[in-house]
Amino acid sequence: MIRLPESFSSLRGRETLARSQVLQRSWPVVMDLCVAGIGLACFYGVVVIAQYWFGHAEPAIVISQSPRALPLYAFYSLVRIFLAYLLSLVFAVGYGYVAAYNKRLEALMIAALDILQSIPVLSFLPGVMLAMVALFPTRQIGVEMGAIVLIFTGQVWNMAFSFYSSIKSIPRELSEAASIYQFSRWQRLVQLELPYSAIGLVWNSMVSVAGGWFFLMACEMFVLGSRDFRLPGLGSFLQTAAGTGNTAAIVWGLVTMITIIVATDQLIWRPIIAWSDKFKFEQVESTKHVRSPLLHLLQHSRGLRTLRHHTIRPLSEAVYKRLAEDRKARSEHAASAPTDAENHVAGLKTILRVAFVVVAAAAVLYAAWHAIGLLHQVSGSQFGEIMKGALATFLRVNISLVLAAAWTIPVGVAIGFHPRLARIAQPLAQIAASVPATALFPVILIALVQMGGGLGIGSIALMLLGTQWYILFNVIAGAMAIPYDMREVATLFKFTRVQRWKTVILPGIFPFLITGLVTASGGAWNASIIAEYFHLKGQTMQTVGLGAVISAATDSGQFQILLLATIVMALMVVTINRLVWRPLYRLSESRYKLGG
Repeated sequence: MIRLPESFSSLRGRETLARSQVLQRSWPVVMDLCVAGIGLACFYGVVVIAQYWFGHAEPAIVISQSPRALPLYAFYSLVRIFLAYLLSLVFAVGYGYVAAYNKRLEALMIAALDILQSIPVLSFLPGVMLAMVALFPTRQIGVEMGAIVLIFTGQVWNMAFSFYSSIKSIPRELSEAASIYQFSRWQRLVQLELPYSAIGLVWNSMVSVAGGWFFLMACEMFVLGSRDFRLPGLGSFLQTAAGTGNTAAIVWGLVTMITIIVATDQLIWRPIIAWSDKFKFEQVESTKHVRSPLLHLLQHSRGLRTLRHHTIRPLSEAVYKRLAEDRKARSEHAASAPTDAENHVAGLKTILRVAFVVVAAAAVLYAAWHAIGLLHQVSGSQFGEIMKGALATFLRVNISLVLAAAWTIPVGVAIGFHPRLARIAQPLAQIAASVPATALFPVILIALVQMGGGLGIGSIALMLLGTQWYILFNVIAGAMAIPYDMREVATLFKFTRVQRWKTVILPGIFPFLITGLVTASGGAWNASIIAEYFHLKGQTMQTVGLGAVISAATDSGQFQILLLATIVMALMVVTINRLVWRPLYRLSESRYKLGG
């Protein structure tokens, strides 16, 4: 055996130590370079989209069917969905916050939310698109903003419902703690309400983006009377391919979309899910956690850590200190008697508030009067067709809800309870939810016709494909939000499977399940505009239904029929919400609320 000199061994040890020190010092630099590269890529994307949007409006865009056009088309569609999602997130938080805390407006705002989520995307189309084009008549941004707002109308409602229901179900002890520590409204929002609602908001964000992909084909390429609006994007690419029967183009478009969805899941949703796991409300910490390499990269970036410690944290502390000082000054000032100037300002505020209400009421009455005049143009036979279609669509919606709930509840609970299963099933569910059923519908419809079925059955299948994900993702969020200690107690007392579902699982997911069912119901009514009226190989296939009436009226520019059909759909959805979903919401707030 050859024995090495001690000097050689010590030299080798120093080399190993030096190598480890080099790796320890160089690895944060590599992570900083990765973060900087992501930032530069985002900046370049902003420059490219700004050059396109602020260019001159293109009167007639020809949608290419070449696979070479797909990268640019995919980029345009991603930007539209991302901006629509940001708009939806801001609206959902603001709307849900005001509805939860303003007792005078709560009933009105929730009723308005019920009505808005029941209105199909195509019913928003004429007003939104014509208004945006009128605002920017010579720029491409007008049509782009119209498409973004249309995608927004297909994304936002379930997020608003989720944030509202999360605030209403905050445990009493947490609210009392925030009051004892005299949190300002901003502190309460940032440190209590947003963290508590994070899990539900994240999973509803995922299904909202999936809904954006579902309606992308209708939002990027549509006909409004004699005007043909089309935008370059994945939705218009797939719709053009489906209309011409170009199977190769459909396959290329679906492959591109699935690739984008997988990348979005790994680069955006998985890090956000792993980050939101820390907001789970439980006394015993779970031993199983969702992990994300990208989140690890961002958390260990030296540049971001320096920015957080030296900029973000001091700035937030300064904001909190200023809020505390202002709150203290207001409380001291409120104790003193108001001055004449303050009374004058209060009187002006009251006058302005009354003037705003009067102007708004006058505008509503003016629009309602003209709408009634438009409805006088509808004949009795047309009204009968609308009511017949409403009954047919009502039956299809309820069948699709029952079929969706039958499989999404057990599967969603299994995914929410097992992080290892979630790592496999969640990206698969995200892919399946995000692939537009309208892109697969030609294949499904041809198969059903060959088997002797038709669009009546096919429309149920399309509603199911488009709305089941609302229930699934809400159930997953509810299962993940169940405290780990409650599950441990069920195991400790050796609950049977029936007892576990009856006492732990169903009560725990109940608020999330109701939110999912409400939004799925609204989504099914929305999906009827595509499920019951479809263009295939230059032909128009339709079945009896309210969605078919709305789509046909949009294509032909018959706004009186479009208005009446939309009103009937909204009334049916609101009536169902009042008789069924609202009592269940109250039950979830009173009986199935953590912390009582």
